Amino acid sequence: MSDLGEAPHATMKRVLFVCVENSNRSQMAEAFAHIYGGNAVEAFSAGSRPSGVINPKAVRFMDELGYDLSRHASKSLDEVSGEFDAVITMGCGDQCPWVPTKRREDWGLPDPKHMDDEGYRQVRDDIAQRVRALLTSL
Repeated sequence: MSDLGEAPHATMKRVLFVCVENSNRSQMAEAFAHIYGGNAVEAFSAGSRPSGVINPKAVRFMDELGYDLSRHASKSLDEVSGEFDAVITMGCGDQCPWVPTKRREDWGLPDPKHMDDEGYRQVRDDIAQRVRALLTSL
C-alpha cells in the first residue's frame, strides 16, 4: 500500500492574529486556531506594542476550556515574518500596521482586560466562534 497523502505543509494555512498588546484577544485567537486547526494551521499572534506578558485573566479563562495559554509569549510584529493566508486584527485600527496577506479582516472586538468575568467569557467565546468560522472558510 502506498501513501497517497499530501505533504503536511502543502495545504497548511498561515494565520496571524494582531492586537496592540498581544496579551488578551490575539492570544486567545491563536489558541483557538491551534485547537480547531490542528496540524492544518500555522497560527501566530503578535502586537504592535506588545505588553510582554499574557494577561492572567486570559490564562485563567482559556484554562477553563483546557488550554494552557501560559505557554504562549507576548511578542512584537517584528518577530513574525512571511506571507499569511489571513491576518486578523482585533480592533486596533491604525495601530496595527500592514502585513503581507491574502485576506485581511478587522473583527473590532472590545479589549476585555478590564471586563468582569462574564464579559471576558463573552469576548473569549465570540473569538472562538469567529476563529472556527475563519478556519472553515480558508
